[in-house]
Amino acid sequence: MAVSTAQLKNYRQSPRKVRLVADLVRGKSAARALDILGALPKRASDPMATLIKSAVANAAGVPASELYIERIEVNGGIVFKRMMPRARGRAAQILKRTSHVTIALAKKQPKQQKAPKAAKK
Repeated sequence: MAVSTAQLKNYRQSPRKVRLVADLVRGKSAARALDILGALPKRASDPMATLIKSAVANAAGVPASELYIERIEVNGGIVFKRMMPRARGRAAQILKRTSHVTIALAKKQPKQQKAPKAAKK
């Protein structure tokens, strides 16, 4: 059950590159994910950190220490089509891709301890 969500639309980087960053923080706590993104030398790490902070702020009444990343999706956005001149008057198409990133934070469930098994006779 998601406590809060946040979206980043039309981020001007290809989804394939953004997914590399999203895979590193999937399932982590919000604080741990921000630590990972702070030390990551990828261009997508700063917008992803801002997105996580936004989702934490959207979770009204829930402390940030109790939230973890339940779901993070990176989908393709609009694609800008440009042309590059080539030899003999031809043109080659260049696709400039964008990404839509959706994140959902959930509250941590307390771990339930298993009852000890009865000794066999």
